[in-house]
Amino acid sequence: MTTTGAMADVTARSAVAGPWWWARRRAMVLDVVLAAVSAVECGLEGLPFASETGVPAGLGVLLGVLVGASLLVRRRWPVAVVLVSIGSTPAEMGALLGVVSLYTLAASDVPRRVIALLSGLSLVGTLVVALARLQQDVAADGYRPGVWALVMFAGVVTLGLTAPPVLLGLYVGARRRLVESLRERADGLERELSLLAERAEERAEWARNEERTRIAREMHDVVAHRVSLMVVHAAALQATALKDPEKASRNAALVGDMGRQALTELREMLGVLRSSEAGAGSGSGAGEPERLAAVAAAASARVRVAADVVGAGDGGPCLEGLADLVGQSRAAGMAVELSVLGEVRAYGPGVEQTAYRVVQEALTNVHKHAPGARAVVRLAHRDAEVALQVENGPAEAGAEGGPRLPSGGNGLVGMRERVVALGGVFVSGPTEAGGFRVSAVIPAKGASVV
Repeated sequence: MTTTGAMADVTARSAVAGPWWWARRRAMVLDVVLAAVSAVECGLEGLPFASETGVPAGLGVLLGVLVGASLLVRRRWPVAVVLVSIGSTPAEMGALLGVVSLYTLAASDVPRRVIALLSGLSLVGTLVVALARLQQDVAADGYRPGVWALVMFAGVVTLGLTAPPVLLGLYVGARRRLVESLRERADGLERELSLLAERAEERAEWARNEERTRIAREMHDVVAHRVSLMVVHAAALQATALKDPEKASRNAALVGDMGRQALTELREMLGVLRSSEAGAGSGSGAGEPERLAAVAAAASARVRVAADVVGAGDGGPCLEGLADLVGQSRAAGMAVELSVLGEVRAYGPGVEQTAYRVVQEALTNVHKHAPGARAVVRLAHRDAEVALQVENGPAEAGAEGGPRLPSGGNGLVGMRERVVALGGVFVSGPTEAGGFRVSAVIPAKGASVV
C-alpha cells in the first residue's frame, strides 16, 4: 500500500469512530451542545407560551425542552427537525432551532425541491408570526405605522433568520460533495497507478528472465564450441606427442589459437554486459516503475549488442564463416562435408547468426557424442527461406573420443529457441542408420516473434 493509501485508510477508520449515526465523536459533542443550548432556550420560552395559552408552566417548559432537544437528531432526520421547527414557530420558541435546522437541511443530501419547499414554509411561518407580534407590540405602545412598514420590517427580520442558514448550508453541501468526488477520483487514479506499477514490475521481471536466457544461450554458443575443439585437440596432442612431434606441434598451435579466440569472445561479451549494467544502474534515482522499465530496456539492448560482438570479432558470425567452421572440425579429426545449394546471397544479421550458431552447435554435439562419426552439413538458399541440415552417422566402433566432454543438455534447446524466435521451424532426432540429424528452416526476412 502506498503512503497516500495508508493515510486514507487511517482517515477512514477515524471517520467511523463515532457512535450511532455520528461519523465522528466531535460531531456528536457539537450536536449535544447545540441540543442542550436549544433545549434551555425553548424551555425558557415555554413559560410565556404557557401563560398565554393557560396551560401549566411545567408542561410549557417540558414542551420547550423536547422541541429544543430535537437538534440531537438533526444529522439523522433533518426533515423531521425542520418540521418540528416550523410547528413551534407559532409558539415563538426555538430561534436557534430554526437556524440550525435550516442549515442542516440545506447541507444534507435531501432533494432540492424538498429543501425549497420546507425553506418556503419556514419563511412564510416566520413572516406571519413576525407580523402578528409586531402588530401587537406597536398597538400596545399606541403607535400605528403603515401596513407596508410592518410588512417591510417583518420581511427583513424573516429573511435574516432564514436566508443566511439556507445559503450557507447549500454552499457547504456543494463543497462537501465536490471534495468527495475529488477524493474518489484521486483514489481511482491511485489504484490505476498502483496497477500500472505492478504491471511494470511484472514486465521488467519477464524481461530480466528473457534476457538472462538469451545471455546464457549466447555464452553457451560462444564458448562451448571452441572449448570442445580444444579438448579434442588436447587429446590428440597427448596421443601423438611422442609418435609424431610435428603433428603434436600443430595441434598445440591450434589449441592455443582456439583458446585465445574463446578468451577474446568471452571478454567482449563480459565487457558489453558490464557496460550495460553500469548504464542501467545510473538511473537508480528514478522511481521504481521507471527504474524497472530502464532495466528491461537495458537488458534488451545488452543482449542485442552482445550478439553483435560475439563470434570471430568481425561483426558477428555469418554464413560466409561456415567454411572456416567446417575446417576447424576437420582439423580436429572429424570427417565433415559441406554442401551448398541454390544461389548464394546475403541475409539479415539475425538470420545469418542463427544459421551459423545452429551448424556450430550441431558440430559440437558430434564431437561430444559421436567421436569418429562422419558428418554432412547441407545449406540450401531458397526464395523466401534458408534451410540447414547437419547429419552425422553412428560413432565408429573403437573410436577414441578422448576425455568425455561434459554436456548440460542446453544445445538443442538453444538451437530451437533461436530458430523459433525468427519464425522458423526446428526439428532434431535420431536417424534410421543410428546417427543424428538436426534440421532448421529460417525465413529469409527473419521476423522475430519475441
